[in-house]
Amino acid sequence: MILSRRAMLGGMASLAAAPARAADYVITPVAIGDGIWMVRGADEPIESRNGGAIANIAIIATPAGTVLWECGPSLRYARALRQVAEQLTGARIVRVYVSHLHPDHGMGLAAFDPAIVAALPGTIAALVAQGQGYADGMYRLLGDWMRGTDLILPGRAIMTAQEDFGGRALRPLALSGHSSADLALLDERTGMLLGGDLVFNDRAPSTPTAVLPAWRASLDQLQVLPHGALLPGHGPIDPAGIAAIAQTGDWLNWLEGALTQAVRDGLDMVEAGNLPIPDRFARMAVARYEMQRSVSHLYPGLEASLLPRIDIKSAP
Repeated sequence: MILSRRAMLGGMASLAAAPARAADYVITPVAIGDGIWMVRGADEPIESRNGGAIANIAIIATPAGTVLWECGPSLRYARALRQVAEQLTGARIVRVYVSHLHPDHGMGLAAFDPAIVAALPGTIAALVAQGQGYADGMYRLLGDWMRGTDLILPGRAIMTAQEDFGGRALRPLALSGHSSADLALLDERTGMLLGGDLVFNDRAPSTPTAVLPAWRASLDQLQVLPHGALLPGHGPIDPAGIAAIAQTGDWLNWLEGALTQAVRDGLDMVEAGNLPIPDRFARMAVARYEMQRSVSHLYPGLEASLLPRIDIKSAP
């Protein structure tokens, strides 16, 4: 049976009026260092089957209490995360870091007192400007998973070069490129680097707010920073802490070069999105999906730069 567009829309409206109850999140911490656990995000797009839980989370035990790196996509997720984390460490949560504005990393902060939630000033400003749009989009994508989730701003702007939690020092690193403000975090005790979405590992990077030159510069800084293992924003932990940085940079360089050449060759966006992906990225999850998203993010700017109107003179 073939349904008309009107019938399909009517059916979708009926589903929206009576949404199915989402399942509970399954949160399984895995030890990755001395007093550090990872909660692995799904290597998938944000969609109903994963409840938006696609970003990696870290739980850190300190003498002063429990620290969370990221708090997930929804109020329900963050409440479950809080319970698991405090049971794991035996201590209440005293700090929640949000690495950047994208909702898979920080929409769950409504489960915490904003006074203990820390983010870069640029991230807070970006959430003021764009956060409600991201929140609305998450409700459209995830429905009941998002029930009760509201946009709440972090109450603590990160202004210091180090935070000490009873003798366990964490060093915030203010960077940018994946977004206008990207936080990374170095655990001084273990050398563990929490890279946020500046670093992806065997999962194609996403680029909705990317500024590629700034992103490459941030990767260069992380590359030379003395550190041990690296927890990327998405994908498996990198035990040596170097391969994931190099892979992310390689993907960004290839992507920009391929799309620049596609503009020069006169390809439209559909054609550009179907360009071959090099074999060296064969292990990357959702590579075609993210490449096609990146065409929509980056192609208009490349066309404006490389194909200016002939009646507009470039600056001398």
